[in-house]
Amino acid sequence: MKIKYCTKCLFPETKPDLTFDDHGVCSACTAAAEKDAGIDWEERGKNFFEIIENYKKSSDVPGWDCIVPVSGGKDSTYQAYYMKYVCGLNPLCVCFETTMVTELGQRNLDNLSEMGIDVIHFKKNSQAYRKMVIESFKRIGDEMWPNHIGIFTIPVMIAVKFNIPLIIWGENPQQEYGGPSLESVKNRVLNRTWLEEFGGLLGNRIQDMVGVDGITLKELTPYFYPSDEDIERVGVTGIFLGHYFFWDARKQLEIVKKHGFSVKEDGFIEGTYTNYENLDEKLVGLHDYLKFVKYGFGRATDHACIDIRNNRLTREAALGLVNDHDGKYPKIAIADFIEYSGMSQQEIDEVIDTFTNPVLFEHDENGNFKKDVNGNLIRTFSVE
Repeated sequence: MKIKYCTKCLFPETKPDLTFDDHGVCSACTAAAEKDAGIDWEERGKNFFEIIENYKKSSDVPGWDCIVPVSGGKDSTYQAYYMKYVCGLNPLCVCFETTMVTELGQRNLDNLSEMGIDVIHFKKNSQAYRKMVIESFKRIGDEMWPNHIGIFTIPVMIAVKFNIPLIIWGENPQQEYGGPSLESVKNRVLNRTWLEEFGGLLGNRIQDMVGVDGITLKELTPYFYPSDEDIERVGVTGIFLGHYFFWDARKQLEIVKKHGFSVKEDGFIEGTYTNYENLDEKLVGLHDYLKFVKYGFGRATDHACIDIRNNRLTREAALGLVNDHDGKYPKIAIADFIEYSGMSQQEIDEVIDTFTNPVLFEHDENGNFKKDVNGNLIRTFSVE
């Protein structure tokens, strides 16, 4: 099979919502070119400081000036650092507990309070959450679905409860990875429509989880977005730092490392060639693999494309890294998911097969996917 790839980076045409211009350049690269040449970053920076000045409380008034949703990762650590030490605001960090936190991820999360920042760590009902993890894995091929909901609902819920209207997000995902519209993320009002477009619902609603293995409506309370009336009453507004300042994760990493952030020192993260991304979650390898079986590219492609756009990799060098790391069966994450879910490896593999694209991967006359000696799918395409 022949797949069309961006002529500048390695994003394939199978990536949802990606478009190409007449020269074969993808929309993510077009957005990156705009970052490099078409944006007056100095002017945008001024706009940012004008905006946040409206939310900053005077020094003689107690309270938090903004909310920073955090995971303990490099990006959210940088967001918290920037608001505290560059902007002079008093941020409240809000973390929705991930599925299976790593020791390193927990250490980086704890480091936020060591940096002199208040943190609310929302510890979920593990029984109801586990049921949703297993159901969403089987239903839509995304075991992180309830986490995707919680990381958006809980910070906004806290914003409403504590009357903190400003929420600071990090990178602009449409600008960094390509998406339906750059204009669509410029609306800063975080209403329910915003959640449904950017919150990773994948056509599934939280109401659809009522009754799954006995889950009650009450147990799903943390996953319901505040009403539009409450949002408007508080004036909850979200802005992306990456919209106002040039987003360069590697440069920002060096800053947060000076403030106690730790990377993985004993090798790469499963599924990619970096040691500083997705450090907080044990199951990220499974999550990325599910994307690979659906669309034929994984996390290594995401990282390589960003490095190409930031002139840290040539396309040729990136191609080698993608071929070395993308699409490998995630043995570590699968072992962790067996422990977490109670499912067997055979049961997990059978679910994965239901989401595997038969056009992209070889299968026999019975429809069974062919795999090599290491358990990796055999592709019908080559990355080029």
